[in-house]
Amino acid sequence: MGSTTGSPSRPSSPLGRPGGVSVGLFGGSFNPIHVGHVALAKALREHCHLDEVWLMVSPQNPLKRQADLLDDRQRYEMAQLALRNVEGVRASDYEFQLPRPSYTWNTLQHLRQDFPETTFTLIVGGDNWAHFERWYHWKDILRNHRVVVYPRAPYPGTIELPLMDVSSTDIRHRIRTGQSVDGLVPEPVVTYIEEHHLYAE
Repeated sequence: MGSTTGSPSRPSSPLGRPGGVSVGLFGGSFNPIHVGHVALAKALREHCHLDEVWLMVSPQNPLKRQADLLDDRQRYEMAQLALRNVEGVRASDYEFQLPRPSYTWNTLQHLRQDFPETTFTLIVGGDNWAHFERWYHWKDILRNHRVVVYPRAPYPGTIELPLMDVSSTDIRHRIRTGQSVDGLVPEPVVTYIEEHHLYAE
């Protein structure tokens, strides 16, 4: 499997079996996905005793477009490539099928309908947690779901994990200025970026 895609009303289990599993939801633009994302997802799965972690690729907001944010499908395809051989961590384009703008509470509601026997844990960075009370239906999220906060400098988390000093912003800058991104981006993703001439301008 590579995706949790499908009609929200008629999903197929991304695990190839009925629910009853625990899944961590790690959302982001992944523009592009890098080794830090992958390492963090693997560590979160182990530390939080999750069956799987889904990297929820956030769709572009049509009302608030970002010039340097790649097409939804390209970011999702890069995430798939990065996670191809990573056990228990999968890329998801689930939010692409939902109304926009994409609110976490709405996504969680749809997921609960589509996978009623799956327990979802929301994974957020310390920077987002610092402003969590601004999130749409934040109290309902806390009331109905486990939330795990990983540290993201300078903000602490509710768990301690070693983090890699790498960012998508820096990677885009390196590509634009002709610098190497070896060791920062999974090799299949580097190849994809080069073949599609991404982030060069």
